[in-house]
Amino acid sequence: MDCVWSNWKSQAIDLLYWRDIKQTGIVFGSFLLLLFSLTQFSVVSVVAYLALAALSATISFRIYKSVLQAVQKTDEGHPFKAYLELEITLSQEQIQKYTDCLQLYVNSTLKELRRLFLVQDLVDSLKFAVLMWLLTYVGALFNGLTLLLMAVVSMFTLPVVYVKHQAQVDQYLGLVRTHINTVVAKIQAKIPGARGMLSRWLPQEKPDMNGGVWSGNSSLLPRYCELIVSLPQYHNLRGKLRDRCFQSFPVLLGYLSPPRPLSSTKV
Repeated sequence: MDCVWSNWKSQAIDLLYWRDIKQTGIVFGSFLLLLFSLTQFSVVSVVAYLALAALSATISFRIYKSVLQAVQKTDEGHPFKAYLELEITLSQEQIQKYTDCLQLYVNSTLKELRRLFLVQDLVDSLKFAVLMWLLTYVGALFNGLTLLLMAVVSMFTLPVVYVKHQAQVDQYLGLVRTHINTVVAKIQAKIPGARGMLSRWLPQEKPDMNGGVWSGNSSLLPRYCELIVSLPQYHNLRGKLRDRCFQSFPVLLGYLSPPRPLSSTKV
């Protein structure tokens, strides 16, 4: 399993860093074409159009090779003979290996979700709730396909940009980190008792300028969410939202309740 994962990881790194420009261009263009098609058409239409395009290409090439063989009076056989004889079946060992890998990820994900939703750790559940609340605003601005398109473009562009401008990017990351530390220092000075709490939210490591990798803590977002939850402004905003929901609840029930029949008046 580790060998398969390391092989896939090396291939993915080669694609993302454009080490084979032709191969990466084909994969990147295919992803963009598929995602742009899904933004305009349904999944069924996209699958049908792709199948028709592939069949048109293969049938046209088969007819062309047959006519060419008839004119030249040669017997080269089926033009796709090499691909038809290619073994593409999965062995029992490969299926078991992929199934075990998938089972490991599914079980770990289910355990983590159970821990968060059943509030095994109150702080982690609150951070997860704040993260989901922030994602509601992201979902209001972008749909899933737009986010997926942005993710694909970022994956194929940001690594190359970072490699070409590594020194400048690390320098700007250092400036951003200095600014964050300054803001945190001001918060620590104004909020009583926040010094010890904020010191464990922000990592103390500095950017690794030689290695080109920012060696800070990668779990900053949950810690920032915990900071937001602990601020007094968050509790004031939560109280206002709760009062607003209680005021809007009778109105919502009026919209959801079925209309009453008109009573007949006697003359």
